Amino acid sequence: MDHADRLKRLKFRAWHRGTKEADLLIGGFFDRFSAGWTAAETDWFERLLEIDDVLIMAWAIGTETPPADIDGPMMRRMQQLDYIPIAK
Repeated sequence: MDHADRLKRLKFRAWHRGTKEADLLIGGFFDRFSAGWTAAETDWFERLLEIDDVLIMAWAIGTETPPADIDGPMMRRMQQLDYIPIAK
């Protein structure tokens, strides 16, 4: 599967998590940053999507520490939370 098709599949998975909060966090992160991802970064995101949303959200807001294989620059970027749209 080429990179563009892979990203299309990941986008769907990122935006169809089961709760609006998870969709905004994970889907919003995907929308903001995926265009510039390397193959390794895409691999990381694909692994992340296999993890329960509750854990991903806890890592992103800092109430839990992510495991070593998930922690790193991509998780730190996710933890900034500046990619989530806030309705006014």
